[in-house]
Amino acid sequence: MGPPWAWRPVAAIAVLLFAILLALSPGYGYHRDELYFRVLSEHPAWGYADQPPMTPMLAGAGIALFGDTVTGIRVFPALAAALLVALVALIARELGGGRAAQVMAAAGTATGAYTLISGHTLLTVSFDLPLWAAAILFMLRALSRDQPRWWLAAGAVVGLATYNKHLIALLVLGLAVGLAAVGPRRTLASPWLWAGALLAAVIAAPNLVYQVANDWPQLAMAAALSADEGAEMRMLFVPMQLVLFGPVVPVIAAFGFVRLWRDRRVRALAVAYPVAAVVTLVTGGRFDYTGGLILLLFAAGCVGVVAAARTRLAGAFLAVGAAGSAVLALPLVPVAALAGTPVPAINEVARESVGWPAFTAAVTGVRDSLPPAERDRAVVLTGSYGEHGALRLAGVPRVYSGHNELWHHGPPPAGGVTAILVNVGPRGRALFGSCAERARVDNGVGLENEEQGMPVHLCRELRQPWATIWPMWRHFS
Repeated sequence: MGPPWAWRPVAAIAVLLFAILLALSPGYGYHRDELYFRVLSEHPAWGYADQPPMTPMLAGAGIALFGDTVTGIRVFPALAAALLVALVALIARELGGGRAAQVMAAAGTATGAYTLISGHTLLTVSFDLPLWAAAILFMLRALSRDQPRWWLAAGAVVGLATYNKHLIALLVLGLAVGLAAVGPRRTLASPWLWAGALLAAVIAAPNLVYQVANDWPQLAMAAALSADEGAEMRMLFVPMQLVLFGPVVPVIAAFGFVRLWRDRRVRALAVAYPVAAVVTLVTGGRFDYTGGLILLLFAAGCVGVVAAARTRLAGAFLAVGAAGSAVLALPLVPVAALAGTPVPAINEVARESVGWPAFTAAVTGVRDSLPPAERDRAVVLTGSYGEHGALRLAGVPRVYSGHNELWHHGPPPAGGVTAILVNVGPRGRALFGSCAERARVDNGVGLENEEQGMPVHLCRELRQPWATIWPMWRHFS
């Protein structure tokens, strides 16, 4: 059954993390993804053009339970981060780690930059990380304890995870390749393994039905992301693997890989990381797709560090890394000083959480300048879901966007021949008889992000009906 579960110190770390994340939740403001999920939560569905339904559903639940505020929408991510801490500690225990290894795994996970970012902000990864950790824990139990019934629990988690992201398939693929390549191959003949796979498929079935019925929108989304960001993601993959959870975690994770490899029972999960890395690189996926497996290797490494009597040294380095991760990941730097630090260049979430009130003020200022009769019919067109969500949060009426799922919320009404365009290129402006820049977004703190310096155009005399031209506004990114 393994060493005793050090639940008291692990629970203390998890609760402290939750309290800190909640206390700092109002910092900087909404991230663009949160503004988007807030809109999607108003339209519950089995799936959306760019993602499964879990994160928007939890956004709506957070708003309903805790209020329509930036803190309310961030309660569940903070809880997910706390759960992740406990799960990684349990993974360390499953690999033979005692109290010291479990506490190190919990503390290192809690203070990792990516954990702090995903716990501070409502993102799909906020829930993907604990789902991967739970699936890995159950896979380990099935392999290391020779208790194949745990494959049912692993299958249930894998099926549930598909409602958040389909990336859990990377873990399944990595495990399958590992079992086939390095064993134990007899596991592939286990009826419990296949029962777990069947259970995962049954739970995920509505997801698959949605994809088939809607012409596989996730494949279109993946292709668009690879085309837009694939080259950049490949270039960033290796360096980001080294800093994703802080500079010390990958060093300990390297020891964890060796430890897993030496254990024939769980060697397949050591292979899962390089398999996932190769697939991510080939497809141009995001560098964080391997995050769940990095935490597995880190947990295994903590067990090895303690066994080698290097606990104090590793703990000291983790403490130093924790300070850097906190400054990078949490809203500790005053917003007025943020532009003068490296944080915005490294942490996209922080960068794209600043300036939404100024953006909204620029757009509403143009709208309010219109004569009342024209203002009542005017529509607003945005190029991104964050812009759309910010204006919806501010109560601006008749806001539309062709970005991802929001395209399905159009077209604008036929009478909206006057339009305020934001983040719309020359092709869109050419559909009107006249367009003029009326404002420019300035966040007031000199921070360069997607909205800073964005022009706001007022366009009149729409040349063709919205119903005719709406298909051309659709885009994925």
